[in-house]
This record gives sequence, C-alpha cells and structure tokens, in this order.
Amino acid sequence: MKQADKHTFSTLSLNSENMYHGHLILVNRYHPIRWQNDDGILLNRMRLIDGIHHNIMLEHTAAAMLGKLLKACNAEHGIVPVSGYRSKAEQKNIYDQSLYENGLEFTKQYVARPNESEHQTGMAIDVGERKEEIDFICPSFPDHGVCRTFRQRASEYGFIKRYAKEKEQLTGISDEPWHFRYVGYPHAALMEKHQLCLEEYIQFLKNYEFHGEHLLVDDEAIEIYYVKAGETVTQIPLVDGARCEISGNNVDGFIVTLFHQEYSDGYR
Repeated sequence: MKQADKHTFSTLSLNSENMYHGHLILVNRYHPIRWQNDDGILLNRMRLIDGIHHNIMLEHTAAAMLGKLLKACNAEHGIVPVSGYRSKAEQKNIYDQSLYENGLEFTKQYVARPNESEHQTGMAIDVGERKEEIDFICPSFPDHGVCRTFRQRASEYGFIKRYAKEKEQLTGISDEPWHFRYVGYPHAALMEKHQLCLEEYIQFLKNYEFHGEHLLVDDEAIEIYYVKAGETVTQIPLVDGARCEISGNNVDGFIVTLFHQEYSDGYR
C-alpha cells in the first residue's frame, strides 16, 4: 500500500510564485532568489545577552531557533553572530568590496553574487568565535570547545553547516565552517545523517512523491513528500488531522512535511 492510501486528505492551491519561498528553498548560482524585494520575509532582530549584536536580523523562525541553539550550547558569550540577513544592495556592496580588496578568485570562493546569497533569505547566519578582532568574510570558527558543541547540536534545531569542503563542486562555495543555514527539523537531521548538502537533498526528496512512498521519520511521526509544481497553480495534497509545513524548493516543486498529532508536543 502506498503511503498516500493510508490517509484522507484535502488539497491546497498554491500559485507558482510560492515555489520561491520557504525554509527549504535552494539558493545558489544556478537557482537565484526569484522575488523582487524582501517584503515577504518576516524578520526578527537578534536579542543577545550582551546587546552588542542588535543590528543582526534573521527570518523569525530562524532567529528563534538560533537563540535556543545558543542557549542549549551555553554559547551566548562564546559565539558571536557575525552576519545574518542582508538586502540585495548590502550583498552587492560586500561582493564589490571583496573584489576590490581580495580579488576575483577569493571572492568567487567565499562571497556569493547578489541574488545568489542565502543571506538575502534571512535564513543564513555566519557565526564566529568571540575574539578581539573578527573577520567579517571568514570568521574563525574552530572545531573545538563551544564551537564544536554548536556544530554538533545545530541539526537538532534545524540548522546545517551549508558549505563543506567535500561538496565544493556541488555548492560552488569553498568550505565555510562559520556559515549555517536554517532548513528546519527534521530536514537538517536527515541531511546530516545521509551526509547530503542542500543541492543533493532537494534531489533526494524527489524520490518521495505524494503518490508513491513517503519519507517517514521518527517512527512515522513525521512524513515528508514532494509535489512537482504546475505551470501556474499547484494542488498540494494535505493529510487531514496533521500539522503541516510547506516549502517551495526554488527549483521545480514543493516539499510537504507532516507532523502527526502524536509527535506535535515533542517537536522543538
């Protein structure tokens, strides 16, 4: 029996533009941001104990979960948020300045072009080890102490280390131990378990279309499936009685994550 046959469901109609929004959108040089402005991003200003980083902002869910992650790691005074949300203009200024100061090769490795940067989504955060001087482009984030704890626990709170050395050919960006991206739970945990970067994970989820077998997580408490986008309108099947999250993938469809009732209270 296919997973879809086990439930009753209704449908939700989404326009094609919805495919470019959500926690699981893939943003890179081949899949740039498709919206024209940031009006659709609900941003929260970071509220950290020392009050120094009040100008750093993130998408509201990412901001809340980052706060929980920092608290869980006792990292509020050991890790410094360096850069969060950036407007297109800010990203262009950073890119142009890096070109001037560091040259093309360095900039291509570590700085995305405008509309190709995850920072414009509000779901990416650069973090650094608290030091007297912090490099804005490449902050120090070593694999020991509180930084290691942060990295080890990040997936529990929906964050992934976005750019790894062994994935450079796929991501187009060099290894960045300091750059974390919010994708939500359980997706971050699944990516870590299967050692997939976001480019690979988006492709992996296409194996679990709605009318086939679904991806089941945590003893079937969570159910994930992919729905290919239509030309103008897409009908998204939703299982009755389950809390759901829907994200476009910024490529060709939508990812539906269902949280069944028995799991809801335990979700972070």
